[in-house]
Order: sequence, then structure tokens, then C-alpha cells
Amino acid sequence: MFPERDTIDVEAVLRQLETILRGGNEAALEALRAMVHHMAADGVRRDQPMREVFARAGDKWSSLLLLLLSAGNFRHGVLRRLVAAVGSEGHISQRMLTLRLRSLERDGLIARTTVSTQPPGVEYSLTPLGVGLVQQLNSVMQWIRDHQTEIRAARERFASAEDANG
Repeated sequence: MFPERDTIDVEAVLRQLETILRGGNEAALEALRAMVHHMAADGVRRDQPMREVFARAGDKWSSLLLLLLSAGNFRHGVLRRLVAAVGSEGHISQRMLTLRLRSLERDGLIARTTVSTQPPGVEYSLTPLGVGLVQQLNSVMQWIRDHQTEIRAARERFASAEDANG
């Protein structure tokens, strides 16, 4: 396994890009240069927000939890039952729910509030940062809805080509 790097040697990567695309598409090279600069600014370590939030949005439970919390504030047990009711994955373990909620809270996407009831409990809600991320998730989901016919057609073409190539 390769050791994790703390930074990107931007100049070295840019030289590699120029070598790989030597005499090639200048527009692609410029786009790649900009991407490398963004990546360097975003950070390359696993604990950088860019990597962690993308990972969180793509994990099995976090996006669903954020979407559920966009409907209202819920206690831990209610969230667990909601996940089981609406999630295609079904049941979420107590431990996994706690881990995902803590991660979302750590990133500032949800808030955990103590509720003074008998017995005492906690309630989870979206923060303004979480609301903003949910808006972006909704945009991506709408894009998928708008293009699902094209995506299915592309999958069929791909499967047909795979079958033809053996």
C-alpha cells in the first residue's frame, strides 16, 4: 500500500500531464491543470472535507439520513424505524446509525439536541449546512430522474456490446 501524502507536488504532476498529453489536446491539458490546482487546494489527506463529505454522501446510510431529517426533527429510535421503512437496504444496526449520526454531526450537517422528556432523549435535526447539502443531493437526484431513460439505454447498449464481444 502507498503511504498517504500530505500534499500534491503540483509542478511534478503538471509535468507528467504535459508528457502524457504531449502534442495533444491543449484544452484538455488546461482543464487538467485547473483540476490539479483545485485538488491541491482541497487537500489530499483522507480527513480533508472534500474527501470525507463525498465519501459520506456516497455511503450506504448518510444521504438517506440527511433526506429523512429534511422532513423534520427525529429521535434516534424514530430515525432507525424510518430507515427500515423507506430505505432499500432495510434495517440499520443501532451501532451503524450511531456512527453515521456522529459523523454527520462532526461535519456540522446535523445537530443533536437533548430533549427533556421522561426518559430523557436526543433529537436530530439538519443544520443550515446540512440543508444546503440536501439541496445539492436533491439536484443530483432530479438530474438522475431527468436522465434515467438515457442511462438505461446506455446500459443496454453496453450490455449488448459486452455480449457481442463474448
